Amino acid sequence: MSDKHLSTQFDAELSGISTRVLEMGGLVESQVAQAIYALTNFSGETASQVLTQEEVVNAMEMEIDHDLSTIIARRQPTARDLRLLIAISKTIANLERVGDEAARIARTVQRLINSGVSSRMRLPVNDLAYESELGIKQLRKALDAFARLDVEQAVEVLKQDDQIDQEFEGLMRKLITFMMEDPRTISSSIDLVFVAKAIERVGDHAKNLAEVIIYVVKGTDVRHNPVATVENMVR
Repeated sequence: MSDKHLSTQFDAELSGISTRVLEMGGLVESQVAQAIYALTNFSGETASQVLTQEEVVNAMEMEIDHDLSTIIARRQPTARDLRLLIAISKTIANLERVGDEAARIARTVQRLINSGVSSRMRLPVNDLAYESELGIKQLRKALDAFARLDVEQAVEVLKQDDQIDQEFEGLMRKLITFMMEDPRTISSSIDLVFVAKAIERVGDHAKNLAEVIIYVVKGTDVRHNPVATVENMVR
């Protein structure tokens, strides 16, 4: 078998596995959106759907991880190809954790419904919906950057990470105020604290994906560096 044929096969394998990563990314993005819909509408049915999807996401991670191991063993890739495979491994791990955060929100919704909390109760669920929009937007942008291996867009994801952090801090202040003004909301507000943290973690995972993309393209590990330093590192 010619080297060219082997190379073509390898490229096809890389393309196929990258496509499946993007499919997994689309699924977890949908999971987060559904989890927030379940929260804002107090929909137990939607929350259950999110938990069912978690099983699909976990299975996808294991399948892709197995295929990665097979490709590395068979092809013994080097340089950028090896970096891409390592990056895919890190990417699916982060996506699986995003799915975990969506499932955590769904279980919180079930707990709130079972405790008798209704959508009429005065809680800042709309603020949580806005924070989730920021998180989903960041995740979508990171996945798009992964699809095109776009370093510039990956850096934009890093730049915008502070927006979610600021929204999270604002939500914490609002929830503390709710608990101080009406002790009856303490239990539900604590649940929403964990929801807000889960959404913030979605943003963190999007940031991790962006750092992985930079590593694939530039071969540079930019983790734990300020954005300004990262911009200098990728020039």
